[in-house]
Amino acid sequence: MPQRVSRRESEPLISLAETRRCHVVGIGGPGMSPIALILAKDGHVVTGSDMHESAVTRQLRSLGIQISIGHDASLVHNADVVVYSTAIPSDNVELVEARNRGIALRHRSGLLASLCVSHNSIGVAGTHGKTTTSALLVRMLSAAGLEPSSIVGAVVTDQGIGATSGSGELLVLEADESDGTLDVLPLDSVIVTNVDVDHLDYFGSFDDVKACFEDVVERATGVVVLNQDDVHSADIVKKNAARKSCITFGFHHASTVRILKWAPTDLGSAVELQVRGQVVTCELPLRGEHNAYNLAAALAMAMGLGADPQVACDSVADFPGVSRRFTERGEFRGAVLIDDYAHLPAEIAAAIAAARTHPRCTGRVIAVFQPNRFHRIAAMADAYADCFMNADVAVVTDVYASGTERIEGVTGELVVNAIRAAHPQAEVVWAPTRTDIVNSVADLLTKGDVCISMGCGDIETFPDDLTAAGT
Repeated sequence: MPQRVSRRESEPLISLAETRRCHVVGIGGPGMSPIALILAKDGHVVTGSDMHESAVTRQLRSLGIQISIGHDASLVHNADVVVYSTAIPSDNVELVEARNRGIALRHRSGLLASLCVSHNSIGVAGTHGKTTTSALLVRMLSAAGLEPSSIVGAVVTDQGIGATSGSGELLVLEADESDGTLDVLPLDSVIVTNVDVDHLDYFGSFDDVKACFEDVVERATGVVVLNQDDVHSADIVKKNAARKSCITFGFHHASTVRILKWAPTDLGSAVELQVRGQVVTCELPLRGEHNAYNLAAALAMAMGLGADPQVACDSVADFPGVSRRFTERGEFRGAVLIDDYAHLPAEIAAAIAAARTHPRCTGRVIAVFQPNRFHRIAAMADAYADCFMNADVAVVTDVYASGTERIEGVTGELVVNAIRAAHPQAEVVWAPTRTDIVNSVADLLTKGDVCISMGCGDIETFPDDLTAAGT
């Protein structure tokens, strides 16, 4: 199994202190379009290419960025640096041409590292909750007048691209550990939302996962925010307990930002927190206890950077949410349809628990799950055995590859078997194809039910497919 190899020394930083001509390959992608936006707003000359026209490419063009649909070697000829992501194959004609011409090539992580150096960078790391926490933090810092820029891993509902460009020095960055990006980021401040098992194909072991987060905290020179309640963060909390810049959050009485109460409401959640003797309240338009943690993590960092706690809480009362995070997608025969990015066991359990609190949930919760990545399911299918227990019915489909190679014998049925072995009475449906899950769920749903479909693959289109099938 591959071991984690840091790229920290392998790619010298590109200085952004002077104007650069930057070409972004796959510019319309959710991980690349924010980089293009920030580079352009910082005054650099940005071009890009993508295989498809989209709302994102049109939005970038409105900023003066030249974008070509389709890849062509000539597009890189005037570039100082060509930026690519893990999704771009090494034989892409633009990458090949850049190598042949001696033009600097940088993985997405390398450009993010350069952006960190040119800003006061705040990384939001952790296994779960990074995207929502990042977006909440941006909202709070903006309300405090700090005018941050940001790069978030999904579209904030009212933005179109997962980035903002503020006039201040702060850059809020969702810092992903999956492909080594977190290893290379020179962060000033950092949040670690929690630590859990994932990406073992890259890390090799859970000990390496924990070491990655310990390392990023150790490197940070500014505010450090840690989860006091998270069992796998305990060692990091202990090692940093005496650090003056360390702020903890959670329900635990020792938390610097302590969650006193969380309760579901018709519109989301009511959260009461204690911040160094001050009690602040928040009407958060997000469902689920897990979002109380996301709120507390963001508040801890905002407070550490000088924001007033109650002003910060008030700023998120009309937070529009982030795409694919408990997003309502209409209804089917009187049942509410919800789409969510949850793909790990803890996330699935949290999303199902949130579905239970929906004011229109007077019937059953039907959980639809698309497993993701063959190596993930091969390594941890049994870990999904218990996370569906708060659902009345679990419908599991086949594995979405996400670029990984098929492994013989690894299918979504491994998850089904794990659930059935641990809970013989559980109602679990194996529906390997999209047609199978549409038909199965259509037969199940009645008025008052909530159907939450989950995964980080093309399960996103399931609510539309279901609705179309009923017309």
